[in-house]
Amino acid sequence: MTHIVVLGSTNMDLVAYVEKAPQRGETVTGREFRTIPGGKGANQAIAAARAGATVSMIGAVGNDAFGSRLRSTLEHSGVDTDLLRTTEGPSGTAHIVVDDEGGNAIVVVPGANGTVDHLTPGDEGLIAAADALLLQLEIPMPAVVAGARAARAHGIRTILTPAPAQPLPPELLAATDLLVPNEHEATALTGRTDPREAAAALLDQVPEVVVTLGAGGSLYAARGAEPLTVPAPRVTAVDSTGAGDTFVGALAVALVEERPVREALAWAAAAAALSVQREGASASMPYRSEIEARYGS
Repeated sequence: MTHIVVLGSTNMDLVAYVEKAPQRGETVTGREFRTIPGGKGANQAIAAARAGATVSMIGAVGNDAFGSRLRSTLEHSGVDTDLLRTTEGPSGTAHIVVDDEGGNAIVVVPGANGTVDHLTPGDEGLIAAADALLLQLEIPMPAVVAGARAARAHGIRTILTPAPAQPLPPELLAATDLLVPNEHEATALTGRTDPREAAAALLDQVPEVVVTLGAGGSLYAARGAEPLTVPAPRVTAVDSTGAGDTFVGALAVALVEERPVREALAWAAAAAALSVQREGASASMPYRSEIEARYGS
């Protein structure tokens, strides 16, 4: 079985479901409120575990009730939490508004995630034993860079989701094997609004790029190869929260299993399509048997 390590955030998602998201200064009435374990790191870890990998999580939760629930959710999803730290103070939270079209707006409060600013010797040893390392940007940048450097030093494939979008240090890009921005993040990183142009610009900095296009599927680009576009299944979205993380987690599993790129992208798209038809982030992520059934249909 493949082994994937995730270095990233764990948050409790505080989700309000509304017909239409409020504008600035506006108050609206919601129809439902839920607390759902999430965070981009934890989401990708759960997605990869449900897709069939052995997964280990490096990060931090607070010593509050949210922290206990976050750890428990990861463990019940099959994620190893031996190196998930518990710190004094609150866990990270994400405050999410989901409208009836499945769109969302999110405010993240880092909490314990803000303490993950370095690697421990145990962290590096775990990364060195992995088949791939998944990174995002909801923990301090020094830890992200340190994780990428450790993976590069040990010949481990690094997959980076550049979210929330922000300037990326050259040393992080130099240690990244595959960059997976969505189309908005790709534009923020390059100033190019056309996904193909953005992907081409990013190839000056990393060897491979996948730009996710929502309902439009995904665009793969690599140095010395023609770009490849893979469509997404047509579904009616209920909640798109966590769909990108589902895609990345499933894609990592497929690539580590050495599936051809087109097949890996289609398999990941099937996983994401299943997730948007359910409410919540981690709660919506499909199991391997469901992905196989959807991909084969």
